[in-house]
Parts: sequence; structure tokens; C-alpha cells
Amino acid sequence: MNPDDILVIGAGPAGLAVAACLHAAGLPYTLVEREAHVAATWRRHYDRLHLHTTRDLSTLPHGPWPTGTPTYPSREQVVAYLDAYAARHGISPRVGVTVEHVRRDGDRFTVRTDRGTLTPRVVVFATGTNAVPVKPDFPDLENFAGSVTYAATYRNPAPYGGKRTLVVGSGNSGAEIALDLAEHGVEVSMVVRGPVHVVPRDVLGRPSQATSILLSRLPIDVRDRIVGTVMRLAVGDLSRYGIRRPTRGLNRTIVEDGRIPMLDIGTVRMIRAGRIRVLPAVQRVHAADVTFADGRTLPFDALILATGYRPGLEGVIDGYGALSDDRGRPRVNGGLSGAEGLYFVGYGIAPTGVLRTIAQEAPRVAALVKRDVSA
Repeated sequence: MNPDDILVIGAGPAGLAVAACLHAAGLPYTLVEREAHVAATWRRHYDRLHLHTTRDLSTLPHGPWPTGTPTYPSREQVVAYLDAYAARHGISPRVGVTVEHVRRDGDRFTVRTDRGTLTPRVVVFATGTNAVPVKPDFPDLENFAGSVTYAATYRNPAPYGGKRTLVVGSGNSGAEIALDLAEHGVEVSMVVRGPVHVVPRDVLGRPSQATSILLSRLPIDVRDRIVGTVMRLAVGDLSRYGIRRPTRGLNRTIVEDGRIPMLDIGTVRMIRAGRIRVLPAVQRVHAADVTFADGRTLPFDALILATGYRPGLEGVIDGYGALSDDRGRPRVNGGLSGAEGLYFVGYGIAPTGVLRTIAQEAPRVAALVKRDVSA
């Protein structure tokens, strides 16, 4: 079999997991990556980042973590794990290759890249959900005179010392960046646009991820009643600080809205201590200040936009609109996508952990690919 018959796109955790599973199944493949290294996104993440899910529940197929790795590995430890994983499975991607367009032509695909054209029988997309930052639609954002950066390029608090900083967004990246700034004495505010569930990373010494997995066998409304009771006791009422709990349960908001809760690793403590100020939705940006939905206008020197990402596949895959949801994510991950020979791994909402979900999806896709190329 020719390795060019199977094309895997992306050498982050999902692409590496797929490559390892294909190798274990005895299937040669080609792996391409637009960056210069595997795990490029993890290499760029902010310095204080640790894996938000536990080591033991975040293991890729055929690749245990090294002995002595802490429960929540650091960014550097995740990068080292992925480097070692690639080496263990003989994964050598073609780096510096950007896929520009993919379309089906008969029994093969035509894949146009900036390094030439490929014609595989099967294509597996594993480029991740963080390809394109979502630009907020604030009026006059371009007129802000201070610094404006996206969460994807934030590294550490050093550039923000002495600056009144607004973090726009309260997802996991936004909440942790705000915490990082507060811990280093930066005057920081965080925008929480609407109701959001807040979940401590650990409750009574038990990882919330493990509890989520345990409860996942129950009906969704039963799960939400249990989680709601626990969160009221563990987190309490944060409405006086500007954080309101949604009327629908946590799992309902994940499944129906695609909204992952704020995973708290210390942000709530800083909010209660007055070290992080919570503000409502941004209404307008001016040269030196920002107006919010409650009518307040406050001065800021720096904005950090933690407003989410999209996979950015719309202009790459021919006919992608029929395969994707309204957030630009594939409707089916780790299974039959609806397009013959085309698969997606690692793009879904993962309430029990992204790496854990990738570890479940990659072997399934490898088995389907083997069926395709053996037909």
C-alpha cells in the first residue's frame, strides 16, 4: 500500500493519535503539518498553562505518561509527552505544508497544498478547533489606542505590568489568563457576557473530570440535578460579583449550546478577593476606554481577546457546509462524516476532556480507514 493513499492533516494531539493508531494497524500514511514542529499549538500556549484534565484520563492510544508526571501536567510536560509520543511511534510529519483546498474527485481526493498536490484515497482532518480566533464585533475596536492581543498570543504577565488590562471572555483561557495577571499584581478585569456555569477543577479532592465521566451514564437531566446541587455547595452564589448561573443545567448547556463551563483553578478566589473585577458585555470600544452593557465607561490600557476560536475549515473543504454545525465544527467526529473517505478527529465538544475524547476517536477512525483502503 502506498502511504500517499492515507493523508492525515495536523500533527497536534489528534493527528499524532491517528498516526499512531494507523501505524498499529499496519497502515502506511502521510502526515502533514503547517507548522515547523509537532504540537505547535501547545508550544505557543501561555507559560502558566497546565492540562485541565488529569494525566491518567488524558493518555493517547499506545502512549502512557512517564512515571512521576504530576496529576495535572504543565505545558512543557505536555509538549515533552507529545514529542516522545511521536518518536515512540516513528511519526515524522512533512512540516511546513499548508493544506489549501480539499475536494473529492471520483474515488480519490484532490488536496492542494502550498507544496504541491496530493491525491489520497482517504483524508483525516485533525487540525484542532483553535485554528482561527473569533474576532469580536465590538464597534470601533480598531480605534483603541492601547495594546490589543488575542489569547492565542498571550504568554505571561510581563508586558502588562502597570497596565489596566481587560480580558474579554470567561472561557477557560480567559479565566486562567485573568488569574495569571491577578497573581502577578496586574489590575485586571474580565468580561462575563452572560450566565455561565462555574466548575472547580477538583471537588473534595476528586477531579471534576472523573466525576463527569462517572455521571455520563445517567440521563442528562439526572446528571444536571446532581451537578447543580454539588455546584451550589462547592461554588455558591456568585451573582453579587457579576457571575450568574444559567437556568439550564450544565450538561444541557454543553450539549445544546456547545458552551463548556468555566473550569475554576483559582479565578473565583481572586474575584471574591477583589483582585479580578467582573464586567458585563462590551458595548463599544473607544481610544482609551470601554463602554459596557450596564452603561459604565472605564479606562483601559490593554485588551486581551479570549473570544473563542473556529476550526477554519469552511474555505478548505469542498462542501463543508453540509458536514458542519453553526459553530463551524464537524457534526460527526471519530466516525462516518457523511462524505466518503473523509474523517474528523478532535473537533467536538469534550466535557470529559479533549485528550480523552481524541483517544476514543482515533482508534475508531483508524479502523474505518482500514476498511476503506481494504475494500
